[in-house]
Amino acid sequence: MAIVPPGYAKPTQKADTVSTAGVTFTDIPTAADSIATKKLEKKSAQKLSTPATSVAAEKPKTLWEIFIAGLLGGFAAVLMPCIYPLLPLTVSFFTKKAGSRTKGVLHSLLYGLSIIVIYVGLGLIISILFGSDALNELATNGIFNLFFFLLLIVFGISFLGAFEITLPSGLANKLDANSDKGGLMGIFFMAATLVVVSFSCTGPIIGSLLVQAASKGDRLGPAIGMLGFSLALALPFTAFALFPSGLKSLPKSGGWLNSVKVVLGFLELAFALKFLSNVDLAYHWNLLDREVFLSLWIAIGLLMSLYLIGKLKFSHDSDLPYLSVPRTFIAIIVFAFTIYMVPGLWGAPLKSISAFLPPPATQDFDLSNNIAAPATTKGSTIPIKQKKYEDVFRRGKVKGLDAWYDYEQALQVSKELHKPIIIDFTGWNCVNCRKMENDVWSDPAVFKLLRDDFILLQLYVDDKTELLPQEQFISAYSGKKITNLGGKWSDLEADRFGANSQPFYVMLDSDGNLLKDKNGAEIQPSPADYNISSYQKFLEGGINAFQHK
Repeated sequence: MAIVPPGYAKPTQKADTVSTAGVTFTDIPTAADSIATKKLEKKSAQKLSTPATSVAAEKPKTLWEIFIAGLLGGFAAVLMPCIYPLLPLTVSFFTKKAGSRTKGVLHSLLYGLSIIVIYVGLGLIISILFGSDALNELATNGIFNLFFFLLLIVFGISFLGAFEITLPSGLANKLDANSDKGGLMGIFFMAATLVVVSFSCTGPIIGSLLVQAASKGDRLGPAIGMLGFSLALALPFTAFALFPSGLKSLPKSGGWLNSVKVVLGFLELAFALKFLSNVDLAYHWNLLDREVFLSLWIAIGLLMSLYLIGKLKFSHDSDLPYLSVPRTFIAIIVFAFTIYMVPGLWGAPLKSISAFLPPPATQDFDLSNNIAAPATTKGSTIPIKQKKYEDVFRRGKVKGLDAWYDYEQALQVSKELHKPIIIDFTGWNCVNCRKMENDVWSDPAVFKLLRDDFILLQLYVDDKTELLPQEQFISAYSGKKITNLGGKWSDLEADRFGANSQPFYVMLDSDGNLLKDKNGAEIQPSPADYNISSYQKFLEGGINAFQHK
């Protein structure tokens, strides 16, 4: 017999259930994942197959995202003043010292492989030290998100030239001495020397990448991120050893290398604000509203634009007598992006970046407030005078949709209005959730279905609101005490539907059962689906099933 925690209504049909710990989740599997997956696999014959598949399907995509981020970070590191000037020196060193081109290429390959081994080893050490559970905890933990915010601010200031983050010089000297030994170990220590002496340039990039990998919560995240980073970093050394004539076409070192560093510093500052926003939303500090967030991004974009055209100069910058063509085009792109964000201060949706911004409901001044009110059913009255948790989630409200935030209240309203329920398992820090709301739910046909034909129940699985003492309970699955609202809803998601990723959409009847089509088959829940036509069919199938019943 399943244990139904306080605040859950038992469905009419008996459901075989498991529960998970009261831990928060984001748009990918988070803290309960490492626990829940094991037991869910053991009871897979008793669980709904589609949700489990959707959770598993997100992991490769997440790792690919981390790998690509690492790859881009590695290519950016190559353009740093600590590494770029070393390219021709290192390649010529190998080709001349080896005595033959074949041997020089082999040494360059070993040099690149050594770089990869060192950085991937760093990622593996972090994975082993923290483990998957600890990495998952970092995703929505307030203290660590604040730490990440401050860390990225420090990295950004470092790139702007206020100071340099370096490793002890004695370590570099010792590694350099070992590199003179020759052979394979000599090549390895040469690579290690590069890693250490270039740390003032690569350190902030590596730190930002590891922060991003940790926030994804995957055990292999740091190692995969370092693989992408080191591959991009090692590739030029090997490629130019194979084709040394290509060195002649490289731009000469100069002030432009420092400009790359400064631009990355501005980007670090902008990226840091996302972590502060995560904490602000989950803990309801109400400090970083959408227009405040946008104002800071616009200010950073404006300063970056002025820097690119030479109107803003730091003490370590060289003179800029004229603008090069590439720099001009980059300045145009940054200026255009900055101007694009300005209408957002008055409520423009800014769909291309909406997933990274605080929800539109946090906007204090909105000129686009022109969406019709939710429809009601004639002759129906709702006896509930006060929505539970409405004040808590007012900042996450989707404009024009009348959402509910408590499971039992949604069941009661469904019975009164004779409408099916759609549960939106969502989260404050869920990027994919914001993408669905802004790109899919905003479609007129989809919006009309959600507004007029469903009882929308939004359950935030990463909210930190404390439950009342009488509502707190021990999870029947993990034995852990669930004390906050996010833990309660994440427990429901895994307990009833065998899933723990967001967004996750479930359609129920007024008794809390999954809707069934005309053939009696249950309509399985859906993960994020950015195909508007497909998602519309999913909703219409639920409406037809409810009417058929």
